[in-house]
Amino acid sequence: MKKIFKHIKELIQVRPEGVRYIAGEAMAELPTIKDAFLIVESGRIVDFGPMQDCPTLEGTEVVDATGQMILPAWCDSHTHIVYAGNREGEFVDRIKGMSYAEIAEKGGGILNSAAKLQALDEDTLYEQSRVRLEEVMQLGTGAVEIKSGYGLTPEAELKMLRVIKRLQSDYTIPIKATFLAAHAIPKKYKENKAEFIRLMLEEVLPQVAEQGLAEYIDVFCEKGYFSVEDTIEVMEAGARYGLKPKIHVNQFTAIGGVAAGVAHKALSVDHLEVLLQEDIEALKGTETMPVALPSCSYFLSIPYTPARELIAAGLPVALATDYNPGSTPSGNMNFVVSTACIKMKMTPEEAINAATINGAYAMGLEQEVGSITKGKRANLILTKPINSYGVLPYSFGNPQIDRVYINGVEL
Repeated sequence: MKKIFKHIKELIQVRPEGVRYIAGEAMAELPTIKDAFLIVESGRIVDFGPMQDCPTLEGTEVVDATGQMILPAWCDSHTHIVYAGNREGEFVDRIKGMSYAEIAEKGGGILNSAAKLQALDEDTLYEQSRVRLEEVMQLGTGAVEIKSGYGLTPEAELKMLRVIKRLQSDYTIPIKATFLAAHAIPKKYKENKAEFIRLMLEEVLPQVAEQGLAEYIDVFCEKGYFSVEDTIEVMEAGARYGLKPKIHVNQFTAIGGVAAGVAHKALSVDHLEVLLQEDIEALKGTETMPVALPSCSYFLSIPYTPARELIAAGLPVALATDYNPGSTPSGNMNFVVSTACIKMKMTPEEAINAATINGAYAMGLEQEVGSITKGKRANLILTKPINSYGVLPYSFGNPQIDRVYINGVEL
C-alpha cells in the first residue's frame, strides 16, 4: 500500500540520484522543498515534490504533515552498541580527576568492559543490545554500524559479531558489522602484543570471513594501544579477507594513522580530535570520510574534531555517536548534531549533511539511505511543528521528533 505525506512544511535533504557525499563549501547547502508531498511504496521513496504537483491517489494512506518537516533518518556510522553492563563507576572517577589513561591503567576502560562481556551469555548480550538499538531507532537513527572489540578473546569477539548478525536479521534498519580486531591489549598479552594481534588475525579473522560476520575491519591506532605498523598489519590482513578498513585514529595523539588509513583505502577515519595539517593534506583528493564523534569529546572533556578546518580544506565530514559504555554512553544523534553546531561551529546545514548522507557514505549505505531520493529506503524523521530545521540543533535538550518511519512504517 502506498503512503503519502501531504502539506510537509519543508522536505529536507532532497538529492538527485548518484550523490555519494557532500564536501567542502557544498556542506553549507541543504536542498529542501517547502510545502511538499512525499510518496512511499513498498518501503521506498517513489515520488516527491511541491504540493501544487501532488497527484490524486486512490486507496492511499494519507499523513497530514501540516506545520511539520521531514528529513532522512540519522545515519550513525560508528557505534559499539553491543556491550555488557556499564561503567558508571569510571564516570565518577573522572569527575574526581582521574584521566581516561589512568582509569585504563588500573584495570578500567576497555578491559573492564571486556571482562563483563566475556562473562555474559550470548542471549543476555543480545537482549541488552536489542534494547539499545530500539532506543536509538526511536531517537531517529535509521541506519547504524556496530563494532565488536569489547571481547578481546576469540570466543567473545565471535560472540559479539554473532549478536550483531542476529540484530541484522531481526530488525529492518540497515546494520553494518565491523570486526574491531585490535581495540585494547588484554593483560595476558601486555608483554606480547604481537601474539595478541596474531591471534585476532590468524585465528579469529578467518572465522569472521567464513561466517560472514563483518564487512569492515577496525583498529584503535593510538599511543599505548596499537601503532601505525600494527594498524597497517590489521588493515592488510582484513583486505586479504575482503574486509574494508574503518579505523579509530587521532583521538588523543597524531601518530600517522590517518595517512596509513588513506593509503589502505579506509572507508573512514574516525575521531580526529587531534589533527595535524599533514593529516588534512593526506585526506585531500581521497575517498576516505573523516568522522567526528562530538559526544565523546563532550563526555571525556577532550578537544573536538576541528570540523571547520576540514571543511575549509574542501573535505567532507560525517557525524556519529561512538555509543559505548566508557566514553560515550549515549546513542542520541540529535545531541550529536546539536553538539557539532554548538562546540564545533558547524552550521545546521553542515551538521545535517554530516549526520545523514555523509554518515551513510561512511558505512557504505549512500545508495540506500541518507537523503530524500527516489528509490532509497523511506527511513524518515517527521518533526514536531517547528519554525525551521535550525530548531533541531538549537533545541539540544528537547526532542523535536514526532514520529520515526523505517521502510515507511511508523515505529
